[in-house]
Amino acid sequence: MNTTQTLEQMKQLRLLGMHQSYHAQLELPLDKQLDSHELIGSLLQAEMLNRANEKTAYYLKLAKLRLPATLDQIECSAARNLTKAQLSLLAEGRYLNQGENILITGATGCGKSFLACALGHQACLQGYKTIYLNLNRLIEKITLSKLDGSYIKFLNHLERQTLIILDDFGLAPMTQEIRLTLLQLLEDRYGRKSIIVTSQLPVAKWYEYINDPTLADAIMDRMTANAMRLDLKGESLRRKKSKTNQ
Repeated sequence: MNTTQTLEQMKQLRLLGMHQSYHAQLELPLDKQLDSHELIGSLLQAEMLNRANEKTAYYLKLAKLRLPATLDQIECSAARNLTKAQLSLLAEGRYLNQGENILITGATGCGKSFLACALGHQACLQGYKTIYLNLNRLIEKITLSKLDGSYIKFLNHLERQTLIILDDFGLAPMTQEIRLTLLQLLEDRYGRKSIIVTSQLPVAKWYEYINDPTLADAIMDRMTANAMRLDLKGESLRRKKSKTNQ
């Protein structure tokens, strides 16, 4: 079998990482090409890396993160009330394995959504299914799924996500339907899978926002019992960026 046939078979079998690596090897002078044992190891490594990259790209596409943020873009400082040690701990992803929640609060423009999306991006890199929803989008999806009979299917879809990012919690009025759905999500995921919640409201104000004593107790108990809290400080990053560009 000649090399052209081998390359074609790799494409047919969708061994694209192997195909690219083997093609690159054939471009080298004979004295620079790997021997048979090294070549096999190199091709397998290339294939595994390619599949990992494809999986990450697929998870990022499905996550629909609002912002193209990465952890290396996050600014850590005392002024922001965010340390490098905290960010490093989050980057490891242990909170995902332990089913812990992250509650990110702070004023408008302080970078809550950016940090949440960066954590979502990191989760995808680590091979965890992730989905981003702001509260308005969640309300819309729940309303539509109730109308077309796909509500249970929607809940099951959310259940399959290792990480749910719920952005802008507290901006839209909370209906009884949303309260019950949020409680169901938290109940299904408690101690197993994670939710990142961002809000302009401090956590102490969430009871008042939920506006139903019984459900508020149940929701807050499940949301905060196993959670890391980050209260971001400092001036609006949007205003800071605008000043820099002037």
